[in-house]
Amino acid sequence: MFLGIEIGGTKLQLGVGPDDGKLWGLWRGAVDVAAGPEGIRRQIVAALPELLAQAGLAKCHLRGVGIGFGGPVDDATHTVIKSHQIAGWDGFPLAEWVSEAVGLPAVLGNDADVAGLAEALHGAGKGLSPIFYITVGSGIGGGLIIDGEIYRGVGRGAAEIGHLRMAVEDQVDVCLCTCTLEELASGWAIERDAADYFHRKVSAAELCSQVENGDAESAELLHRAWEALAEALSHVIALLCPRRIVIGGGVSLMGERVFFEALRRFVAERVFKPFRGLTDIVPASLGEEVVIHGAIALARKHSHE
Repeated sequence: MFLGIEIGGTKLQLGVGPDDGKLWGLWRGAVDVAAGPEGIRRQIVAALPELLAQAGLAKCHLRGVGIGFGGPVDDATHTVIKSHQIAGWDGFPLAEWVSEAVGLPAVLGNDADVAGLAEALHGAGKGLSPIFYITVGSGIGGGLIIDGEIYRGVGRGAAEIGHLRMAVEDQVDVCLCTCTLEELASGWAIERDAADYFHRKVSAAELCSQVENGDAESAELLHRAWEALAEALSHVIALLCPRRIVIGGGVSLMGERVFFEALRRFVAERVFKPFRGLTDIVPASLGEEVVIHGAIALARKHSHE
């Protein structure tokens, strides 16, 4: 059995399982941003006995711990590089702290990377390679999985599709400027653009409902975001030609009609023609527990090294 921990900007999860795509127990809590990293660490220590009791396990049944962290991490030092949501994590030796707190070997990974690993091993990418995973939610992250292994570049990450710079037309100055994909197609970017367009606060979920009811203006606003995402995916396909692109995150939950059908169409219009049709684009299948499944898989792999 292995322990998986997800540390996000708003959510903390702990789960236990054998790395077969099923969890024996799950603990979920909200992050108190004001309490900072110290508060999250206190939550982890307090949650573990409750989780083990729920699963009917003792700590002696655990062989290792995997952590999926919401930000860039350093493979060489096993430390957090930065959190963009909660101040105070910079340079923190998180794997070492977890190992000491739990009394087990621990391994640290970026949350999008470990989510991609989970989908490749147990979810929508099972049996296929390479798999490119994207989470489109409040931010946009990515992970590249080749033959069941996370590709990490030189050890500080890779596949950070949300930070690709995209050319966009500035409507005020009538010129081209650049923005990151995250600034164009993430959940917060969509809601920002909707507020500018409709002159009121509009949630992404509300936009989705309006599109389903036939509202052309809402559809056009979302299509601008999907076109930016399609442009980025076309670059991914030109560079990597993965067998499958798996997309998770809250924005992808808009579903087949509103999100995936339009996105596939926009990709087909832009993709490098010799590669057209080689890469499937499908929804993720492991839901809110995806990072936990990936963290458990990471722990199991680490235990065999």
